[in-house]
Amino acid sequence: MSVSEQPPDAEATRIAAGYAFDGPALELGALLWDGVCHPDARIRVPLPVLNRHGLVAGATGTGKTKTLQLIAEQLSANGVPVFLADIKGDVSGISAPGRDGERVRERAGQVGQEWRGRGFPCEFYGLGGTGPGVPVRATVTGFGPVLLSKVLRLNPTQEQSLGLIFHYADAKGLELVDLKDLRAVVAFLVSDTGKAELKGIGGLSTATAGVILRSITAFEQQGAGDFFGEPEFDTAELLRTAEDGRGIVSVLELPAVQDKPQLFSTFLMWMLADLFGDLPEVGDLEKPKLVFFFDEAHLLFSGASKAFLESITQTVRLIRSKGVGVFFVTQTPKDVPADVLAQLGHRVQHALRAFTPDDAKALKATVRTFPKSPYDLEEVLTGLGTGEAVVTVLSEEGAPTPVAATRLRAPESLMGPIDAAALDAAVKGSPLYGRYAEAVDRESAYEKLTAEQRAAEEAALRAAREKETEKETALRAAREKEGAARAPAPGDREEEPSLVEQVVGSGIFTSLARSVGTQLGREITRSLFGTARRRR
Repeated sequence: MSVSEQPPDAEATRIAAGYAFDGPALELGALLWDGVCHPDARIRVPLPVLNRHGLVAGATGTGKTKTLQLIAEQLSANGVPVFLADIKGDVSGISAPGRDGERVRERAGQVGQEWRGRGFPCEFYGLGGTGPGVPVRATVTGFGPVLLSKVLRLNPTQEQSLGLIFHYADAKGLELVDLKDLRAVVAFLVSDTGKAELKGIGGLSTATAGVILRSITAFEQQGAGDFFGEPEFDTAELLRTAEDGRGIVSVLELPAVQDKPQLFSTFLMWMLADLFGDLPEVGDLEKPKLVFFFDEAHLLFSGASKAFLESITQTVRLIRSKGVGVFFVTQTPKDVPADVLAQLGHRVQHALRAFTPDDAKALKATVRTFPKSPYDLEEVLTGLGTGEAVVTVLSEEGAPTPVAATRLRAPESLMGPIDAAALDAAVKGSPLYGRYAEAVDRESAYEKLTAEQRAAEEAALRAAREKETEKETALRAAREKEGAARAPAPGDREEEPSLVEQVVGSGIFTSLARSVGTQLGREITRSLFGTARRRR
């Protein structure tokens, strides 16, 4: 498509007028009409409505990640903190200035952009220390029974039982920091010792406990064990701005967990729920408090339970009033559930491919989701080039803008990852590194229950030894009394003990018997808290 400085025709003028906002706005690019790019017809999105959520979609290689980067760096420049979930590991370049070159200058000239390379303030995070970044952890107690039951895919009865387990742990001062704490409490409550603890409020069946324990084990196999622990991450860290007033871009590095969608979605659920619980209702502001971008959003919803989808839908619907905007970045709108799509006000749709009947069906479905447009969207969406998209956003009054084919601006930061050494230096140079880097395993439910178990074992062993001593003392006294009554006559020969009596009375046999008895006691006790629990 060529570039023209001539005024577009009446229809294109009407489209461009729909993006002529009076207040602050982010620059997306220039209008494409009838095969021509018009740099004076600027396509923009108002800053105050960026808490209304959005979608960036398109086939692989069409420029979705660069669009995400373009919007994120402008938000940062306007003092809005940003969160990016970086699945592929190619967004870290937002912290470094972009490289000037022929292609960048060409794109800037086409869209009327005054391009200059610059980086933006960033923090890099990693889930529980998996991959590069400041570790992000949450405690099981902080996660809560309702959210955890959704992640573990428990049914309503099992969810209620998990709530009882948390209630018991809270009442007894058993802190659930990591998954081994939760496992220890569940095992204790179905043991002979612990069964009575919940009897008055419904109890915990062995079958339900088994389901919960198996779900925890499966969850750990996805790598969730490292995510739960201390120090717990304070989500308020995501709301910070730099000293120069720019919003800090928080980049969650996730390439190491892109094959673990449950772990990825778990973090997002917890983070959104935590923010939602802490932030006050503010309504519409001059600019958002925070904007989330979830790259590769299909991982968020892949294999998700109905309860999870309901939770995400409710969160997306309500968190807008807290000043937080959410953008989903994925290949096709069908990756996002319909109830979530219904909450989205902004749309940047990159090219779609129609190589198969399913692709053609998806293309038609996508076209039907756009407002009425003078474009032949099926033709436009299959003919867009890299870095071009069909756009519709909400105006300052909250009404949808006209659908506009757009050639997007070039990001000013580095379009690609920074090298590993620079990333490592940025992480270790962060003021948050010393606060969150080292995991802390302090005394919690597991240690307390283990100590009680050990104390019970030692008490049982002491009682057994005392009883054995009492028996030996009584037996000795009886023998002495009997020996006095049956004193042998002079010259009588003392009867030697039998072979069995010699073996039983030997020190070696006594030591062996005590060892076997102690080990048996330990195995029985361990079965109440360990092995038998796993068998269940």
